[in-house]
Amino acid sequence: MILNYRKFGSGHPLIILHGLYGSGDNWLSIGKALSGICEVFLIDLRNHGSSPHDDLNDYEVMMDDLKMFYEQQEIQSAIILGHSMGGKVAMRFAIEYQAMVSKLIIADVSPGSYVSEGINDHVQGHKKIISAMMNVDFSLTEGLADVEKQLSEHLKDERLRKFLLKNLRKNDHHFYEWKINLPVLMNNLHYIAGGLDPDLLKNSKINSFPVLFIRGENSDYIGERDKVLIKNIFPLANMLTLKNAGHWLHAEQPELFARAVKRFILS
Repeated sequence: MILNYRKFGSGHPLIILHGLYGSGDNWLSIGKALSGICEVFLIDLRNHGSSPHDDLNDYEVMMDDLKMFYEQQEIQSAIILGHSMGGKVAMRFAIEYQAMVSKLIIADVSPGSYVSEGINDHVQGHKKIISAMMNVDFSLTEGLADVEKQLSEHLKDERLRKFLLKNLRKNDHHFYEWKINLPVLMNNLHYIAGGLDPDLLKNSKINSFPVLFIRGENSDYIGERDKVLIKNIFPLANMLTLKNAGHWLHAEQPELFARAVKRFILS
């Protein structure tokens, strides 16, 4: 699959992979902040942004998409920065193609599974978000405020709603529509929220390049169990906690996040 992307800056390649519901455009400010030290690629993963849609959306196919991107851009080795879903793509690629990764930066996600039973089940949370988006009646909307009003009936978090609105575009009939492939994302949630292959994780010890995990202080995506799993796979990984930030740490604390990434790249 040929992925949509933006590119700016010069130097060693840095590939940034967004999370679920995101796109490369969400990382423009971070990418520009890093473009003075790297050639930055902001990629739209499949079924997101302006990249093609497909019925599959698991980590194997997203890893293959990234491999093809390397080939298309004639990249031999790159720094990869991945957030949430994009972080799992980055980890899967780094395990499979170690020689093609010079440094790895993972933002607020673990290689483990987030599929669980109970109040913190991430799958149910994402089902609620996608259902709210799919239930928007665009025939009743004239502007972004109308879309947000419909979303607010099911999603109380204003910051989340504002983020989701970035996925809107107008079609040929001048009606709003979602850019992301919501039905496919709904059907693939267990893959997206699931962990990387347990056998792969059990047999992988990656120490051929520097690794940094950045977690949000107010996020529950990297707990104590996750820290143990991360150290088992990436024995030399460093862990940094970004204060006053949740899961969307790059949007909540962009200057601190960019500074931490820049320091790691230059170290």
